[in-house]
Amino acid sequence: MLDLMQAQVHVSPMLIFKIFRAPEWAALRETGETLGAPVDLADGFVHFSTAEQVAETAAKHFAGEESLFLLGLEADALGEALKWEPSRGGALFPHLYRALKLEDVAWAQPLPLENGTHQFPAGLGI
Repeated sequence: MLDLMQAQVHVSPMLIFKIFRAPEWAALRETGETLGAPVDLADGFVHFSTAEQVAETAAKHFAGEESLFLLGLEADALGEALKWEPSRGGALFPHLYRALKLEDVAWAQPLPLENGTHQFPAGLGI
């Protein structure tokens, strides 16, 4: 019989994603926190996307833009300030109702544009 007290379970954290323009990413690194991009400021929360949503977000809101950065964050680490709310087509999108802090970012990397399409990192399920 398996002793559940001794069993180790590995659960991967759910990553959510934020796309920033180079100046927005630079400002977050410089100040340590941000209320987001202009659309975030207008809406009163920081917009994120799941792995299933982020490519469409890039195509819809960042079409043809270069010098973008993709930020990966662990959803659970954002606590109760992260709300899942309906948006495009009724899909639930993660929205952060507090400042995004540099320490919230698990990783960031450039999101290159090749032949008009943003190239997402392999292995993220995007």
